[in-house]
Amino acid sequence: MSALNHCKSVLDAIGNTPMVELARITRGLDGAVFAKLEYLNPGYSKKDRIARQIIEEAEASGTLHPGQTVVELTSGNTGTGLAIVCAAKGYHFVAVMSRGNSMERARMMTALGAEVLLVDQAPGSRPGQVSGHDLALVEDRARQITRERGAFRADQFQLAGNARAHYQHTAPEIMRQSGGIDAFCDFVGSGGSFAGCARYFKERDPAIQCYIVEPEGAAAIAGEAVTRPNHKLQGGGYAISDLPLIDRQLIDGCLQVSDEDALEMARRLAREEGLFAGFSSGANLAAALQLLDRELRGGRIAILLPDSGLKYLSTDLWLVSS
Repeated sequence: MSALNHCKSVLDAIGNTPMVELARITRGLDGAVFAKLEYLNPGYSKKDRIARQIIEEAEASGTLHPGQTVVELTSGNTGTGLAIVCAAKGYHFVAVMSRGNSMERARMMTALGAEVLLVDQAPGSRPGQVSGHDLALVEDRARQITRERGAFRADQFQLAGNARAHYQHTAPEIMRQSGGIDAFCDFVGSGGSFAGCARYFKERDPAIQCYIVEPEGAAAIAGEAVTRPNHKLQGGGYAISDLPLIDRQLIDGCLQVSDEDALEMARRLAREEGLFAGFSSGANLAAALQLLDRELRGGRIAILLPDSGLKYLSTDLWLVSS
């Protein structure tokens, strides 16, 4: 009788996501784009990886103990990952999120047992367009709740476990599945996936080019003036120039993507490749196609599809004519 092949818990289902070559979208172009389907994690995003890493490292170090509450700010994806991990491990989780993020995320976290606290946006902000100012308000509330409840703060912007999850797992998977790449480009939120993957790639082959992706008008990491903080690309592009997890020596270049190009590329992923992903996936694809059209013509480029299009059904991403 063969050995059973099953996961002992949902935690074992995190990671080892498939990779797909986008052969239809790149037809006629000189080069290839490989998309890592991170939306096939249990919480439908790459953030499941960091949630497991951060919680398990906190348990191992003794900074998180049984019965303690876990708190984190989120645009919805890290919160969903933490809700899953905390449910599996028996912790109460409090997600603090801006009202500007899509409501599908809040509903999903609530369904997974999280306590979801919504924070009003800053004056002048619009729903669906979360700025750095909005995020600062969420950060203030997360700190307050952490103090009041004596909670463990699963701080994705500060804790090295965020980048370590991608260094130890995501990047090695990409190299194994692709057979080797020339470049990696990544839309930046907390910076963890860029930081972890870029470090791994550079250690194995310094010639691999690693690019930051930001929204047009909010390219703070590139050193540009922020003129459009209220862009549509949820989950990143917060116009924060100093992200502690990112080592700037790993950045070979910065690419900017418009709202329109990111939305169109996300829609093309669905129509042409059958891959139903979100805003940041479209941004990553748009950036990769920029590279194939310019300095990396003929190259092999890896991107992440960070989350599922199911998380944006209430947004204009999917308000498309039939």
